[in-house]
Amino acid sequence: MGPILLALGLAVLAWVLVVGDLILRHRPLWHWYLIGYPATACRVVLTWRKVAMLNDLTVSKRPPRGLLGDLVVKGDPLRPVAPRTSFPHATRMGLTVLVRLHAGQTPATFLKAADAFVHAWKVHAVRVTSPERGLVLLTATATDPLQQPGLASAPAELLSALIGVLESGGAWVMNLRVVPHWLIAGATRSGKSTLLARLITQLAPQPVALVGIDCKGGMELGLFADRLSALATCRREAVAILSALVVDMQDRMSACRSAGVRSIWELPDKVRPVPVVVIVDEIAELYLSDGTRESKAEAEQCSTLLLRIGQLGAALGLHMVVAGQRVGSDLGPGVTALRAQLGGQICHRVNDPATAEMTLGDLNKDAVTVAQSITAEERGVAVCTGPDGGWSRARSHLTPTEQAVSTARKYAATAPELPAVNRALEVPEGESK
Repeated sequence: MGPILLALGLAVLAWVLVVGDLILRHRPLWHWYLIGYPATACRVVLTWRKVAMLNDLTVSKRPPRGLLGDLVVKGDPLRPVAPRTSFPHATRMGLTVLVRLHAGQTPATFLKAADAFVHAWKVHAVRVTSPERGLVLLTATATDPLQQPGLASAPAELLSALIGVLESGGAWVMNLRVVPHWLIAGATRSGKSTLLARLITQLAPQPVALVGIDCKGGMELGLFADRLSALATCRREAVAILSALVVDMQDRMSACRSAGVRSIWELPDKVRPVPVVVIVDEIAELYLSDGTRESKAEAEQCSTLLLRIGQLGAALGLHMVVAGQRVGSDLGPGVTALRAQLGGQICHRVNDPATAEMTLGDLNKDAVTVAQSITAEERGVAVCTGPDGGWSRARSHLTPTEQAVSTARKYAATAPELPAVNRALEVPEGESK
């Protein structure tokens, strides 16, 4: 009888493993709720006190007797008490645990223990936030949701682009009406070009003028020239375009002042100027000089013009998306001031910690650490500013170059014209602009 029961038990176990593997491959959400969540919740409950003790999250409770002042002379040993927690609550991507802090504790100690939680609970990542005073929310992600991101959806709005998927499973949206200027940093082949292609693909059907500045001879943005209202392939052309946009910006100011409004969005639709999005690929090419007087003058002009658009353009419908491998003060004067105007921040994989610090340091120190952990295999993965002012890991949707070029050609006829910009580009070299 014993061997029969053993064989039957082994058969049932094998059947459970096979069914579990099928559910994991074809219905990962079901697998998480049926198998993954119960096992992880048990690990959280069983390991909480030990993890808290090993990471200095406990508070020693005085014994009721045996104390002479602060000296223990006899009696019960000091008993470490872990913070109270809620029962793990299941989510689509993992689980959450609410922790009530002891008096004197801060969320910083839990931030340091995040890796310990990851290993103890056998999850992909643990995010530590503080929803209110005295509470800490631990959000555990079971697996990396950006490894095979699904297609998210978002309502179509003017100057809004669906870029990809957030780590939470929500849509990653770049809304220029909410955050008018963006900075995209990352090393070569980290996903910057893919993100820009996705952005242009999303903005192409909209009544928006796209202006490209690609001083690498137009190798990147030149592919989408059919949809661009203007394209600069060298710094001289960039100065001409930016100068024309600043003049147009002053005309928009006059129109708003005459109408008694503070932005073009308060003007009637019939007289409202077309929104303009300036896309700069590799910002360093605009700031670096070869030491000649002419080169230095061009770099200073670019710095001043970009800064003016960044400071005044939001209410006037002029927006900027600036991309580069490194955006720091070492590029030249004015870069730090420009970076302060770029409220939206996106950081892909970087080659040095300083770049992540320059991009995300003002946002959150934890975001800098997460950005540095992005590997070369995670192309398209980035740390970005969130809609609530925080940060999140995200991954842009893969947009093949052929698809982006096809979309640009499809909507080429709808590209708004910028006569002043085009006239500036037609001025022969050597003549005043």
